[in-house]
Amino acid sequence: MVVYLILYGAGVLFASSVHYYMSGMSLILAALYLYFYDYRRSGNPFHLRALFSLFWVGGEGISCFKLSRLQTDWDPVTWASFFIALAAFWSVFGLAEARIRKKREEGKDKREEKARRKGVEAVSEGTEAAGSFGRLTAILLLTAVSWAAFLLEAAVLGYVPFFLRGVPHAYSHFHISGVHYFTVSCVLVPSMAVIWFLRGGVKKRWQAVLVLLAAAASLLVPVLCVSRFQLIFAVILAVLTFMQVSGKKRLRYLFGAAAALLPLYVILTVARSHDVAYLNGIFEMKDPATPIFITQPYMYIANNYDNFNCLVTELPAHSMGLKSLFPLWALTGLKLIKPELVDFPIYTTKEELTTVTLFYDAYYDFGVVGVFLFSAALGLFAAWLMDRAERAENPFWQLFYSQAALYFMLSFFTTWYSNPATWFYFAATGAAMVWVELIKRLAGAGERT
Repeated sequence: MVVYLILYGAGVLFASSVHYYMSGMSLILAALYLYFYDYRRSGNPFHLRALFSLFWVGGEGISCFKLSRLQTDWDPVTWASFFIALAAFWSVFGLAEARIRKKREEGKDKREEKARRKGVEAVSEGTEAAGSFGRLTAILLLTAVSWAAFLLEAAVLGYVPFFLRGVPHAYSHFHISGVHYFTVSCVLVPSMAVIWFLRGGVKKRWQAVLVLLAAAASLLVPVLCVSRFQLIFAVILAVLTFMQVSGKKRLRYLFGAAAALLPLYVILTVARSHDVAYLNGIFEMKDPATPIFITQPYMYIANNYDNFNCLVTELPAHSMGLKSLFPLWALTGLKLIKPELVDFPIYTTKEELTTVTLFYDAYYDFGVVGVFLFSAALGLFAAWLMDRAERAENPFWQLFYSQAALYFMLSFFTTWYSNPATWFYFAATGAAMVWVELIKRLAGAGERT
Protein backbone atom coordinates (compact mmCIF):
# COMPACT_ATOMS: atom_id res chain seq x y z
CA MET A 1 0.00 0.00 0.00
CA VAL A 2 2.95 2.31 0.61
CA VAL A 3 4.09 1.83 -2.99
CA TYR A 4 0.60 2.71 -4.21
CA LEU A 5 0.54 5.84 -2.05
CA ILE A 6 3.89 7.02 -3.43
CA LEU A 7 2.98 6.34 -7.07
CA TYR A 8 -0.48 7.87 -6.67
CA GLY A 9 1.07 11.01 -5.17
CA ALA A 10 3.47 11.17 -8.09
CA GLY A 11 0.55 10.84 -10.50
CA VAL A 12 -1.24 13.78 -8.87
CA LEU A 13 1.89 15.95 -8.95
CA PHE A 14 2.63 15.12 -12.60
CA ALA A 15 -0.98 15.93 -13.56
CA SER A 16 -0.91 19.26 -11.73
CA SER A 17 2.24 20.22 -13.66
CA VAL A 18 0.62 19.14 -16.98
CA HIS A 19 2.91 16.14 -17.45
CA TYR A 20 -0.03 13.95 -18.37
CA TYR A 21 1.87 11.00 -19.81
CA MET A 22 4.04 10.77 -16.69
CA SER A 23 0.93 10.98 -14.53
CA GLY A 24 -0.73 8.16 -16.42
CA MET A 25 2.35 5.96 -16.34
CA SER A 26 2.70 6.42 -12.56
CA LEU A 27 -0.81 5.10 -12.00
CA ILE A 28 -0.42 2.26 -14.49
CA LEU A 29 2.74 1.16 -12.65
CA ALA A 30 0.77 1.32 -9.39
CA ALA A 31 -1.97 -0.84 -10.91
CA LEU A 32 0.53 -3.44 -12.11
CA TYR A 33 2.28 -3.53 -8.73
CA LEU A 34 -0.99 -4.06 -6.84
CA TYR A 35 -2.12 -6.77 -9.25
CA PHE A 36 1.09 -8.78 -9.08
CA TYR A 37 1.23 -8.39 -5.31
CA ASP A 38 -2.00 -10.38 -4.92
CA TYR A 39 -1.25 -12.66 -7.88
CA ARG A 40 2.10 -13.77 -6.44
CA ARG A 41 0.60 -14.21 -3.00
CA SER A 42 -2.42 -16.26 -4.10
CA GLY A 43 -1.33 -17.83 -7.39
CA ASN A 44 -4.74 -16.84 -8.76
CA PRO A 45 -4.70 -14.52 -11.81
CA PHE A 46 -8.39 -13.80 -11.17
CA HIS A 47 -8.04 -12.86 -7.53
CA LEU A 48 -10.81 -10.30 -6.99
CA ARG A 49 -8.70 -7.69 -5.23
CA ALA A 50 -5.97 -8.06 -7.85
CA LEU A 51 -8.47 -7.58 -10.67
CA PHE A 52 -10.06 -4.53 -9.10
CA SER A 53 -6.66 -2.94 -8.45
CA LEU A 54 -5.46 -3.57 -11.99
CA PHE A 55 -8.52 -2.34 -13.84
CA TRP A 56 -9.65 0.50 -11.56
CA VAL A 57 -6.24 2.10 -11.07
CA GLY A 58 -5.06 1.14 -14.56
CA GLY A 59 -8.14 2.73 -16.13
CA GLU A 60 -7.50 5.86 -14.10
CA GLY A 61 -3.95 5.95 -15.43
CA ILE A 62 -5.18 5.63 -19.01
CA SER A 63 -7.58 8.50 -18.41
CA CYS A 64 -4.71 10.65 -17.12
CA PHE A 65 -3.16 10.71 -20.60
CA LYS A 66 -5.80 13.34 -21.56
CA LEU A 67 -5.88 12.46 -25.27
CA SER A 68 -9.30 14.05 -25.87
CA ARG A 69 -10.36 17.68 -25.76
CA LEU A 70 -13.31 16.58 -23.64
CA GLN A 71 -10.95 15.78 -20.76
CA THR A 72 -9.95 18.43 -18.24
CA ASP A 73 -7.85 18.62 -15.08
CA TRP A 74 -9.55 16.87 -12.19
CA ASP A 75 -10.85 18.51 -9.06
CA PRO A 76 -8.94 17.65 -5.83
CA VAL A 77 -12.12 15.94 -4.56
CA THR A 78 -12.05 13.70 -7.65
CA TRP A 79 -8.46 12.68 -6.94
CA ALA A 80 -9.36 12.01 -3.30
CA SER A 81 -12.40 9.93 -4.27
CA PHE A 82 -10.42 7.77 -6.69
CA PHE A 83 -7.73 7.17 -4.07
CA ILE A 84 -10.24 6.29 -1.33
CA ALA A 85 -12.10 3.92 -3.67
CA LEU A 86 -9.01 1.70 -3.94
CA ALA A 87 -7.64 2.23 -0.43
CA ALA A 88 -10.92 1.33 1.34
CA PHE A 89 -11.51 -1.73 -0.84
CA TRP A 90 -7.92 -2.95 -0.48
CA SER A 91 -7.76 -2.48 3.29
CA VAL A 92 -11.17 -3.94 4.16
CA PHE A 93 -10.58 -6.90 1.85
CA GLY A 94 -7.30 -7.64 3.61
CA LEU A 95 -8.84 -7.46 7.07
CA ALA A 96 -11.82 -9.62 6.05
CA GLU A 97 -9.58 -12.16 4.32
CA ALA A 98 -7.43 -12.55 7.44
CA ARG A 99 -10.51 -12.98 9.62
CA ILE A 100 -12.02 -15.58 7.28
CA ARG A 101 -8.77 -17.51 7.08
CA LYS A 102 -8.54 -17.65 10.86
CA LYS A 103 -12.10 -18.95 11.19
CA ARG A 104 -11.48 -21.55 8.49
CA GLU A 105 -8.44 -22.88 10.30
CA GLU A 106 -10.41 -23.14 13.56
CA GLY A 107 -13.19 -25.23 11.95
CA LYS A 108 -11.09 -27.15 9.41
CA ASP A 109 -11.45 -30.66 10.89
CA LYS A 110 -15.22 -30.47 11.24
CA ARG A 111 -15.68 -29.27 7.68
CA GLU A 112 -13.44 -31.99 6.26
CA GLU A 113 -15.44 -34.69 8.03
CA LYS A 114 -18.74 -33.18 6.88
CA ALA A 115 -17.49 -32.90 3.29
CA ARG A 116 -16.26 -36.51 3.37
CA ARG A 117 -19.62 -37.82 4.53
CA LYS A 118 -21.52 -35.68 2.06
CA GLY A 119 -19.27 -36.85 -0.78
CA VAL A 120 -19.88 -40.51 0.01
CA GLU A 121 -23.61 -39.92 0.20
CA ALA A 122 -23.63 -38.04 -3.12
CA VAL A 123 -21.83 -40.84 -4.92
CA SER A 124 -24.08 -43.53 -3.48
CA GLU A 125 -27.23 -41.68 -4.48
CA GLY A 126 -26.07 -40.66 -7.96
CA THR A 127 -26.98 -37.03 -7.41
CA GLU A 128 -24.54 -35.83 -10.07
CA ALA A 129 -26.76 -37.29 -12.78
CA ALA A 130 -29.72 -35.39 -11.37
CA GLY A 131 -27.60 -32.27 -11.13
CA SER A 132 -26.64 -32.56 -14.80
CA PHE A 133 -30.29 -32.89 -15.78
CA GLY A 134 -31.21 -29.94 -13.57
CA ARG A 135 -28.57 -27.75 -15.19
CA LEU A 136 -29.80 -28.83 -18.63
CA THR A 137 -33.39 -27.83 -17.88
CA ALA A 138 -32.21 -24.54 -16.34
CA ILE A 139 -30.33 -23.72 -19.56
CA LEU A 140 -33.33 -24.52 -21.76
CA LEU A 141 -35.78 -22.61 -19.55
CA LEU A 142 -33.61 -19.48 -19.43
CA THR A 143 -33.06 -19.57 -23.20
CA ALA A 144 -36.80 -19.93 -23.84
CA VAL A 145 -37.64 -17.08 -21.46
CA SER A 146 -35.03 -14.80 -23.04
CA TRP A 147 -36.24 -15.45 -26.58
CA ALA A 148 -39.89 -15.05 -25.60
CA ALA A 149 -39.08 -11.64 -24.08
CA PHE A 150 -37.06 -10.62 -27.16
CA LEU A 151 -39.85 -11.59 -29.56
CA LEU A 152 -42.38 -9.74 -27.41
CA GLU A 153 -40.27 -6.58 -27.51
CA ALA A 154 -39.78 -6.90 -31.28
CA ALA A 155 -43.53 -7.39 -31.82
CA VAL A 156 -44.60 -4.49 -29.59
CA LEU A 157 -41.91 -2.05 -30.75
CA GLY A 158 -42.23 -3.09 -34.38
CA TYR A 159 -38.57 -3.55 -35.28
CA VAL A 160 -35.39 -5.56 -34.68
CA PRO A 161 -32.37 -3.24 -34.23
CA PHE A 162 -30.01 -5.33 -36.40
CA PHE A 163 -32.16 -4.75 -39.49
CA LEU A 164 -32.39 -0.96 -39.11
CA ARG A 165 -30.01 1.34 -40.95
CA GLY A 166 -29.13 4.95 -40.28
CA VAL A 167 -30.35 4.84 -36.66
CA PRO A 168 -27.27 4.99 -34.38
CA HIS A 169 -29.22 4.54 -31.14
CA ALA A 170 -31.76 1.89 -32.17
CA TYR A 171 -30.82 -0.42 -29.30
CA SER A 172 -31.19 2.37 -26.74
CA HIS A 173 -34.92 2.49 -27.55
CA PHE A 174 -35.37 -1.28 -27.81
CA HIS A 175 -36.68 -1.68 -24.28
CA ILE A 176 -40.00 -2.52 -22.68
CA SER A 177 -39.83 -1.75 -18.99
CA GLY A 178 -39.53 -4.95 -16.97
CA VAL A 179 -39.40 -7.19 -20.03
CA HIS A 180 -35.90 -6.29 -21.18
CA TYR A 181 -34.31 -7.79 -18.07
CA PHE A 182 -35.59 -11.17 -19.23
CA THR A 183 -34.34 -10.51 -22.77
CA VAL A 184 -30.76 -9.82 -21.71
CA SER A 185 -30.68 -12.70 -19.21
CA CYS A 186 -29.49 -14.75 -22.21
CA VAL A 187 -25.94 -13.61 -21.37
CA LEU A 188 -25.86 -16.23 -18.57
CA VAL A 189 -26.67 -19.19 -20.82
CA PRO A 190 -23.19 -19.71 -22.39
CA SER A 191 -21.67 -19.81 -18.90
CA MET A 192 -24.29 -22.31 -17.73
CA ALA A 193 -23.49 -24.39 -20.82
CA VAL A 194 -19.82 -24.38 -19.84
CA ILE A 195 -20.75 -25.65 -16.37
CA TRP A 196 -22.94 -28.38 -17.87
CA PHE A 197 -20.14 -29.70 -20.06
CA LEU A 198 -17.46 -29.54 -17.38
CA ARG A 199 -19.31 -31.10 -14.47
CA GLY A 200 -20.00 -34.80 -14.07
CA GLY A 201 -23.24 -36.65 -14.52
CA VAL A 202 -24.93 -38.59 -17.30
CA LYS A 203 -24.71 -36.76 -20.63
CA LYS A 204 -26.26 -37.95 -23.86
CA ARG A 205 -25.53 -36.71 -27.36
CA TRP A 206 -28.97 -35.17 -27.85
CA GLN A 207 -28.53 -33.28 -24.59
CA ALA A 208 -25.18 -31.90 -25.73
CA VAL A 209 -26.76 -30.77 -29.01
CA LEU A 210 -29.55 -28.99 -27.11
CA VAL A 211 -27.07 -27.19 -24.86
CA LEU A 212 -24.97 -26.05 -27.83
CA LEU A 213 -28.06 -24.81 -29.67
CA ALA A 214 -29.24 -22.96 -26.56
CA ALA A 215 -25.85 -21.27 -26.19
CA ALA A 216 -25.82 -20.26 -29.88
CA ALA A 217 -29.40 -18.96 -29.68
CA SER A 218 -28.50 -16.93 -26.60
CA LEU A 219 -25.54 -15.30 -28.35
CA LEU A 220 -27.81 -14.45 -31.28
CA VAL A 221 -30.01 -12.21 -29.09
CA PRO A 222 -27.35 -9.51 -28.46
CA VAL A 223 -26.41 -9.69 -32.15
CA LEU A 224 -29.99 -8.98 -33.19
CA CYS A 225 -30.18 -6.24 -30.56
CA VAL A 226 -26.83 -4.87 -31.90
CA SER A 227 -25.64 -4.79 -28.31
CA ARG A 228 -21.89 -5.09 -28.48
CA PHE A 229 -21.64 -4.92 -24.73
CA GLN A 230 -24.06 -7.79 -24.08
CA LEU A 231 -22.23 -9.95 -26.61
CA ILE A 232 -18.83 -9.23 -25.08
CA PHE A 233 -20.27 -9.73 -21.59
CA ALA A 234 -21.70 -13.15 -22.48
CA VAL A 235 -18.52 -14.45 -24.11
CA ILE A 236 -16.04 -13.15 -21.53
CA LEU A 237 -18.26 -14.36 -18.68
CA ALA A 238 -18.33 -17.84 -20.26
CA VAL A 239 -14.53 -17.86 -20.58
CA LEU A 240 -14.10 -16.76 -16.95
CA THR A 241 -16.54 -19.46 -15.84
CA PHE A 242 -14.63 -22.06 -17.85
CA MET A 243 -11.40 -21.09 -16.15
CA GLN A 244 -12.97 -21.08 -12.70
CA VAL A 245 -14.73 -24.44 -13.01
CA SER A 246 -11.95 -26.25 -14.91
CA GLY A 247 -9.12 -24.77 -12.87
CA LYS A 248 -7.28 -23.87 -16.10
CA LYS A 249 -6.66 -20.22 -15.29
CA ARG A 250 -4.69 -19.14 -18.34
CA LEU A 251 -4.87 -15.56 -19.56
CA ARG A 252 -4.49 -16.73 -23.15
CA TYR A 253 -8.11 -17.92 -23.06
CA LEU A 254 -9.28 -14.34 -22.47
CA PHE A 255 -7.06 -12.98 -25.23
CA GLY A 256 -8.33 -15.67 -27.58
CA ALA A 257 -11.95 -14.79 -26.79
CA ALA A 258 -11.24 -11.10 -27.37
CA ALA A 259 -9.66 -11.86 -30.75
CA ALA A 260 -12.63 -14.01 -31.75
CA LEU A 261 -15.03 -11.20 -30.85
CA LEU A 262 -13.34 -8.57 -33.01
CA PRO A 263 -15.11 -9.44 -36.30
CA LEU A 264 -18.52 -9.48 -34.62
CA TYR A 265 -17.72 -6.21 -32.85
CA VAL A 266 -16.96 -4.55 -36.19
CA ILE A 267 -20.13 -5.96 -37.77
CA LEU A 268 -22.30 -4.68 -34.91
CA THR A 269 -20.60 -1.27 -35.02
CA VAL A 270 -21.54 -0.99 -38.70
CA ALA A 271 -25.05 -2.26 -37.97
CA ARG A 272 -25.46 0.52 -35.40
CA SER A 273 -24.53 3.10 -38.07
CA HIS A 274 -21.46 4.14 -36.08
CA ASP A 275 -18.95 5.01 -38.78
CA VAL A 276 -15.48 6.46 -38.18
CA ALA A 277 -16.54 10.05 -38.87
CA TYR A 278 -19.45 9.77 -36.43
CA LEU A 279 -17.27 8.34 -33.65
CA ASN A 280 -14.41 10.79 -34.18
CA GLY A 281 -16.89 13.66 -34.01
CA ILE A 282 -18.08 12.47 -30.61
CA PHE A 283 -14.72 11.58 -29.08
CA GLU A 284 -12.98 14.87 -30.05
CA MET A 285 -9.43 13.52 -29.92
CA LYS A 286 -6.65 16.10 -29.72
CA ASP A 287 -4.89 14.29 -32.55
CA PRO A 288 -7.51 13.76 -35.28
CA ALA A 289 -5.24 11.21 -36.94
CA THR A 290 -5.56 8.80 -34.00
CA PRO A 291 -6.78 5.44 -35.43
CA ILE A 292 -10.32 4.52 -34.47
CA PHE A 293 -9.20 1.16 -33.01
CA ILE A 294 -7.26 3.19 -30.41
CA THR A 295 -9.73 6.02 -30.00
CA GLN A 296 -12.80 3.91 -29.26
CA PRO A 297 -11.44 1.69 -26.47
CA TYR A 298 -9.53 4.64 -25.03
CA MET A 299 -12.63 6.80 -24.71
CA TYR A 300 -14.77 3.93 -23.36
CA ILE A 301 -12.27 3.73 -20.51
CA ALA A 302 -10.90 7.24 -20.06
CA ASN A 303 -13.94 9.47 -20.37
CA ASN A 304 -15.78 7.68 -17.56
CA TYR A 305 -13.37 9.11 -15.02
CA ASP A 306 -13.95 12.58 -16.48
CA ASN A 307 -17.70 12.00 -16.20
CA PHE A 308 -17.11 11.38 -12.49
CA ASN A 309 -15.22 14.67 -12.34
CA CYS A 310 -18.19 16.39 -13.97
CA LEU A 311 -20.36 14.98 -11.21
CA VAL A 312 -18.01 16.31 -8.53
CA THR A 313 -17.92 19.81 -9.98
CA GLU A 314 -21.56 20.15 -11.08
CA LEU A 315 -23.67 18.22 -8.56
CA PRO A 316 -25.78 20.74 -6.60
CA ALA A 317 -26.91 18.36 -3.83
CA HIS A 318 -26.50 14.73 -2.87
CA SER A 319 -29.38 12.26 -3.29
CA MET A 320 -28.94 10.73 0.19
CA GLY A 321 -29.15 7.12 -0.92
CA LEU A 322 -31.96 7.34 -3.47
CA LYS A 323 -29.68 7.08 -6.52
CA SER A 324 -28.07 3.79 -5.48
CA LEU A 325 -31.48 2.31 -4.71
CA PHE A 326 -32.46 2.48 -8.37
CA PRO A 327 -32.57 -1.37 -8.67
CA LEU A 328 -35.24 -1.41 -5.96
CA TRP A 329 -37.34 1.24 -7.70
CA ALA A 330 -36.89 -0.48 -11.10
CA LEU A 331 -37.42 -4.11 -10.17
CA THR A 332 -40.45 -3.39 -7.98
CA GLY A 333 -42.05 -1.06 -10.52
CA LEU A 334 -42.08 1.85 -8.07
CA LYS A 335 -40.32 4.01 -10.65
CA LEU A 336 -43.51 3.87 -12.76
CA ILE A 337 -45.69 4.88 -9.82
CA LYS A 338 -43.36 7.59 -8.48
CA PRO A 339 -41.07 8.76 -11.32
CA GLU A 340 -39.44 11.31 -9.02
CA LEU A 341 -37.61 8.43 -7.31
CA VAL A 342 -35.43 8.04 -10.40
CA ASP A 343 -35.51 11.60 -11.69
CA PHE A 344 -31.82 12.40 -11.26
CA PRO A 345 -29.86 14.14 -14.03
CA ILE A 346 -26.60 12.56 -15.18
CA TYR A 347 -23.53 14.77 -15.39
CA THR A 348 -21.21 13.89 -18.26
CA THR A 349 -18.70 15.56 -20.57
CA LYS A 350 -20.97 14.96 -23.56
CA GLU A 351 -24.55 13.82 -24.04
CA GLU A 352 -23.63 10.75 -26.09
CA LEU A 353 -20.96 9.51 -23.63
CA THR A 354 -23.04 8.24 -20.74
CA THR A 355 -20.86 5.47 -19.30
CA VAL A 356 -19.60 6.18 -15.79
CA THR A 357 -17.48 4.53 -13.12
CA LEU A 358 -18.43 2.00 -10.45
CA PHE A 359 -18.51 4.74 -7.80
CA TYR A 360 -20.59 7.35 -9.63
CA ASP A 361 -23.81 6.67 -7.74
CA ALA A 362 -22.02 6.28 -4.41
CA TYR A 363 -20.66 9.82 -4.76
CA TYR A 364 -24.02 11.02 -6.06
CA ASP A 365 -25.60 9.80 -2.81
CA PHE A 366 -23.14 10.83 -0.09
CA GLY A 367 -20.04 12.33 -1.68
CA VAL A 368 -16.61 11.09 -0.59
CA VAL A 369 -18.18 9.36 2.42
CA GLY A 370 -20.41 7.39 0.05
CA VAL A 371 -17.39 6.29 -1.99
CA PHE A 372 -15.62 5.12 1.17
CA LEU A 373 -18.61 3.16 2.51
CA PHE A 374 -19.45 1.57 -0.82
CA SER A 375 -15.84 0.60 -1.51
CA ALA A 376 -15.47 -0.90 1.97
CA ALA A 377 -18.67 -2.91 1.46
CA LEU A 378 -17.36 -4.19 -1.88
CA GLY A 379 -14.09 -5.24 -0.24
CA LEU A 380 -15.99 -7.21 2.39
CA PHE A 381 -18.21 -8.81 -0.27
CA ALA A 382 -15.24 -9.76 -2.45
CA ALA A 383 -13.41 -11.44 0.44
CA TRP A 384 -16.52 -13.40 1.42
CA LEU A 385 -17.25 -14.46 -2.18
CA MET A 386 -13.70 -15.66 -2.79
CA ASP A 387 -13.89 -17.85 0.32
CA ARG A 388 -17.37 -19.13 -0.53
CA ALA A 389 -16.49 -20.00 -4.13
CA GLU A 390 -13.31 -21.76 -3.04
CA ARG A 391 -15.20 -24.04 -0.63
CA ALA A 392 -18.42 -24.52 -2.60
CA GLU A 393 -19.38 -27.81 -4.20
CA ASN A 394 -22.11 -26.30 -6.35
CA PRO A 395 -20.51 -25.01 -9.60
CA PHE A 396 -22.98 -22.14 -9.83
CA TRP A 397 -20.94 -20.42 -7.13
CA GLN A 398 -18.23 -20.16 -9.77
CA LEU A 399 -20.70 -18.33 -11.99
CA PHE A 400 -21.36 -15.88 -9.15
CA TYR A 401 -17.61 -15.46 -8.79
CA SER A 402 -17.12 -14.94 -12.53
CA GLN A 403 -19.80 -12.24 -12.59
CA ALA A 404 -18.15 -10.38 -9.71
CA ALA A 405 -14.75 -10.74 -11.39
CA LEU A 406 -16.11 -9.26 -14.61
CA TYR A 407 -17.73 -6.36 -12.75
CA PHE A 408 -14.39 -5.54 -11.11
CA MET A 409 -12.62 -5.84 -14.46
CA LEU A 410 -15.12 -3.32 -15.86
CA SER A 411 -15.14 -1.10 -12.77
CA PHE A 412 -14.35 1.88 -14.99
CA PHE A 413 -17.45 1.31 -17.11
CA THR A 414 -20.66 1.68 -15.09
CA THR A 415 -22.30 1.55 -11.66
CA TRP A 416 -22.72 -2.23 -11.62
CA TYR A 417 -24.24 -2.60 -8.19
CA SER A 418 -26.85 0.09 -8.66
CA ASN A 419 -27.78 -1.41 -12.04
CA PRO A 420 -30.99 -3.51 -11.95
CA ALA A 421 -29.62 -5.92 -14.59
CA THR A 422 -26.76 -6.90 -12.27
CA TRP A 423 -29.15 -7.94 -9.52
CA PHE A 424 -31.39 -9.65 -12.06
CA TYR A 425 -28.40 -11.72 -13.22
CA PHE A 426 -27.55 -12.63 -9.63
CA ALA A 427 -31.18 -13.56 -9.00
CA ALA A 428 -31.35 -15.69 -12.17
CA THR A 429 -28.13 -17.47 -11.19
CA GLY A 430 -29.48 -18.06 -7.69
CA ALA A 431 -32.78 -19.37 -9.08
CA ALA A 432 -30.91 -21.81 -11.33
CA MET A 433 -28.86 -22.97 -8.36
CA VAL A 434 -31.96 -23.57 -6.25
CA TRP A 435 -33.63 -25.39 -9.16
CA VAL A 436 -30.69 -27.77 -9.56
CA GLU A 437 -30.48 -28.45 -5.82
CA LEU A 438 -34.23 -29.15 -5.72
CA ILE A 439 -33.97 -31.70 -8.52
CA LYS A 440 -30.97 -33.35 -6.83
CA ARG A 441 -32.86 -33.65 -3.54
CA LEU A 442 -35.93 -35.07 -5.26
CA ALA A 443 -33.74 -37.62 -7.02
CA GLY A 444 -32.06 -38.52 -3.74
CA ALA A 445 -35.42 -38.93 -1.99
CA GLY A 446 -36.62 -41.17 -4.81
CA GLU A 447 -33.57 -43.42 -4.52
CA ARG A 448 -33.99 -43.76 -0.74
CA THR A 449 -37.60 -44.86 -1.14
